[in-house]
Amino acid sequence: MNPITATALALLAGTVAQPVYSQAYPVKPIRLVAPSSPGGTSDLIGRTLAQKLGEQLGQQVIVDNRAGAGGTIGYDNVAKSPADGYTLLIGPASIAINTSMFARLPYKLSDFAPISLLAAATNVLAVHPSLPVTSVKALIALARAKPGSLVAGSAGVGTSPHLSTELFKRMTNTDFVIVHYKGSGAQMIGLISGEHAFAFPTLPTVMPHLKQQRVRALAVSSAKRTASLPDLPTIAEAGVANYESSNWFSLVAPAGTPQAIIDRLHAEIVRAMRSPEVRDRIAAEGADVIAGTPDELAGYMKSESEKWAQVIKAAGLKAE
Repeated sequence: MNPITATALALLAGTVAQPVYSQAYPVKPIRLVAPSSPGGTSDLIGRTLAQKLGEQLGQQVIVDNRAGAGGTIGYDNVAKSPADGYTLLIGPASIAINTSMFARLPYKLSDFAPISLLAAATNVLAVHPSLPVTSVKALIALARAKPGSLVAGSAGVGTSPHLSTELFKRMTNTDFVIVHYKGSGAQMIGLISGEHAFAFPTLPTVMPHLKQQRVRALAVSSAKRTASLPDLPTIAEAGVANYESSNWFSLVAPAGTPQAIIDRLHAEIVRAMRSPEVRDRIAAEGADVIAGTPDELAGYMKSESEKWAQVIKAAGLKAE
């Protein structure tokens, strides 16, 4: 066989092998790692997606909870897994934030292949009813009039409610005290009892208390209004231009996963996330469905990492 014929056959074999490989996928169950304990938002979204994705792909999608170290245990597990499409990760925002919160990490963002954004959950800027403010501008004015006197509650160092508060402080050039609680439940109890004046609790955490008028909502932290509270403005709309803080969730695979598999997964995920049963289940968790492209997710992860790095550095934050 002459070299030209051999080269041509080799090229032909290469062009045939990839489509066959992608068409065969998946041929066994897929492991979906959730870097949180059962019952957390990423776990609940992951299980909702796993069920629908399994139906569409004809293979079981098994949720594997790997909680601990701010999600780092789960992230590292996926980063070091084979890049064959059979290990995926549902990553909350901490996948990008942790690169600044921790001095050392066993993974980096380039260890993951983006597939799609899945959903975003807003936090709610809420105040104790005794606080004499009914708008974001009024809260800012009060904080500036009494620097260092107002107290804000946090769900813990590095949590989404905490970082939303730090970003608000930085972008409004206000001075107030931030008190850290052990979790969102304790943070909410502190707000209801008046231990602190305001906070940025997650939407599912604060919603029952809004209905009972135990606290008063001023705005949502997300870039767009949420379907759960459509009449509530965003903080940006309320006067803090370009403010945006969301607890977002994405699906990624180990870097090096074949593009044909990434494309197949992306198409199936968009289809799943847009189905009424998945959309409604996620909405019940206080999140809004987002189904973007791999390139959009890559750009968003990069911009989120850079944005929160500035906030974390300015506040002098370190993971506990």
